[in-house]
Amino acid sequence: MDGEHSALSGVERDRERLPPIYSNSSSVVLGRGAKQPFPSLGNFISSLSQKRDAGGRGFPASFAGTLTSTVGLRHGRELPPICNDVRQKHRLSIDTLPPELKAPFPLDPIIPLRTKTTKEFQEDMDRATQSGDWREVRDFYLTTFESFIEINAAFKREANGLFNTIEDSGVNAKFVNAVYDTLLGTPQDIQKSVLKGIINSLLREWKGPRTKDDLRAYFILLQNPQYSSTNTYVIYAHLLRQIAALSEADHHFLVHWLKRLSARRFRQLVERLLQFISTRLFPGDPDELPPLSKCSWWIPSATKVLSLFNAANSVSSPPIMPFTDFYNITLDHIDFMEEYRIWQNHGNSNRFSFCQFPFILSTVVKKAIIQKDSEQQMISQARQSLVSKVSRRQRVDMNLLFLNIKVRRAQLLSDSLDELTRKRCDLKKKLRVTFVGEAGLDMGGLTKEWFLLLVRQIFHTDYGMFTYMKDSRCHWFSSWKCDNYSEFQLVGTLMGLAVYNSIALDIHFPLYCYRKLLSPPTVPCDQNAFVGMATATLEDLQQVMPELAHGLGELLSYEGNVEEDFYLTFQISQEEMGIMKSYNLKPGGDKIPVTKQNRKEYVQLYVDFLLNKSIYKQFAAFYHGFHSVCASDALMLLRPEEVEMLVCGSPELDMSALQKAAQYEGYSKADTTVRCFWEVVLAFTLELQKKLLHFATGSDRVPVGGMADLNFKISKIDVPTDWLPVSHTCFNQICLPPYRTRKELKHKLTIAISNAEGFGLE
Repeated sequence: MDGEHSALSGVERDRERLPPIYSNSSSVVLGRGAKQPFPSLGNFISSLSQKRDAGGRGFPASFAGTLTSTVGLRHGRELPPICNDVRQKHRLSIDTLPPELKAPFPLDPIIPLRTKTTKEFQEDMDRATQSGDWREVRDFYLTTFESFIEINAAFKREANGLFNTIEDSGVNAKFVNAVYDTLLGTPQDIQKSVLKGIINSLLREWKGPRTKDDLRAYFILLQNPQYSSTNTYVIYAHLLRQIAALSEADHHFLVHWLKRLSARRFRQLVERLLQFISTRLFPGDPDELPPLSKCSWWIPSATKVLSLFNAANSVSSPPIMPFTDFYNITLDHIDFMEEYRIWQNHGNSNRFSFCQFPFILSTVVKKAIIQKDSEQQMISQARQSLVSKVSRRQRVDMNLLFLNIKVRRAQLLSDSLDELTRKRCDLKKKLRVTFVGEAGLDMGGLTKEWFLLLVRQIFHTDYGMFTYMKDSRCHWFSSWKCDNYSEFQLVGTLMGLAVYNSIALDIHFPLYCYRKLLSPPTVPCDQNAFVGMATATLEDLQQVMPELAHGLGELLSYEGNVEEDFYLTFQISQEEMGIMKSYNLKPGGDKIPVTKQNRKEYVQLYVDFLLNKSIYKQFAAFYHGFHSVCASDALMLLRPEEVEMLVCGSPELDMSALQKAAQYEGYSKADTTVRCFWEVVLAFTLELQKKLLHFATGSDRVPVGGMADLNFKISKIDVPTDWLPVSHTCFNQICLPPYRTRKELKHKLTIAISNAEGFGLE
């Protein structure tokens, strides 16, 4: 409570301005200011009010006046002492009151009626702007924000309507927007009065919500535009703290209310929270905010509230904003490995770590965490191998430090399968590839080429492991049955090695495949546990087989006689290796007709069969192959889209970005050869640009960090200009002879990038 006390103590001097907690002798204000007739308690309450304690039990002094009044009667807590001499001896509670004083307390206060409309408010604003007389507007703002009850009175569509549903917050959103849109244009004294009212409201409601009206008030206060200024961050932080501390049920309501905000306002609130976190981490002026030691709860509270927006975005279809817009790029500059270690050691306990909320971490950070984690595992594996050799007094070979793969180009697939199977214990070591009969030393370039050639061969339609879906332009697992699924395990291992060794692959799986790959994100201890069985929907089938998904969608919306017009049963047929086979979707399915009543079940079972059950063994082998390399807690941080990005990189080439990030050796930006090079490259077709990228880097994919992460270099090579350009793919370097004309450079470069495969030109 130290931070809270220091942050709010400045409010104490305004306590005399708080709305009266108890009124005259004929009525008592219960909870948050609502007046209920209770004449029999009048004098009793009056005497208690005069003699109540100045301090609350165990809370900051700034809370005292509010707590003893608002909490005492409402929850049956102990009342303040009647006189000083019994302070330590006896504290009167509700349970000890005489029967005649025990009357039923209303659960919820009655909200006063406020009838101002959006139109009337805007007319008030127009008059105030023209005349300079802000009294009416000032009174409105003063009254509206002085308590949670008044907030509801102003903005609730029906003052005493329940609105206890997630579907409807009961808030007049148009009026809320009008009041907030004009607030920053009002005189400073009005804006300050709003903030003071919010402070008083938060002090009074420190215990959290007791009704949906309290929840509505938090929802409305969260939208206040004043929190964009660092001057209001102390108030904003306390609001966020109270919202973060709400119950799970209340958070559930808030999530569904938030998703009904307009996209523009939703984005504004998300950006405000991200800015608050960034500024608290790296303040422009250290003196403008309280010391971090006094308010260490600021960032956890803001992040938890941001997670409600992320949840609202996730349950919206389509999402309100891209998930990447929740990334806080400021966090790229913190010690994220320390955050990762805290999360690993403490899990989801009270010890805060950003890894508890991975939606806020960019793919760049997650990739770095996975790489660091991979490096540590590589070092550990290498150390174990060395210790084992030394302990047995055997000669130490430095090859022990690597996963050495030797393959022949003519038998690339079979050799790779044999090598990876034989060296399964070395998969977590640094990968090094050798092509038999070639003099290349693998500094990274040969590894990239091995991946490229292997993927090209495995996914060829003639090979039969994967089916290419023309409509969706992606590959999917063939459902043919076999005795050995080791080749599917090889593909999974390849994908794992690619992520582990930071190589981007040209693989085209639908996003649903990566959801399956994270189901679950860590391999179960039980070897018989099902893996890769993600819940499948019609939208998931749309990614793979859009035409079939469309047909099933029409079945669901058909208004006629489903049974007679479609004549379907719970049995389906599909072709496997040229043979039609039938499968029951449920026991006795061939005898169960599809009707209007059971068609949803039919579609669900059909989709689940196609995307899960019919390919279970193939995908399970693929899953275990991937996790045999990539098994790491870090995978739990990733979304399916982020796994896809780590595996495939980005297919979006931005040669202008590459030009800006390029480095030079022997040349400068102004040299004729360099200028000609970029003129030619920027004018290339996409296909030629991909070939150039592959020629220079060994891959035609862009890494997670973008073109800048390639460390692309153009070097001068002092050879005659009739030579072709050469490259060092392990260093992402292209070497250009000093060509003098654009035409000459284009001709030589096109030949080089179109004929480069293997170690040297073939």
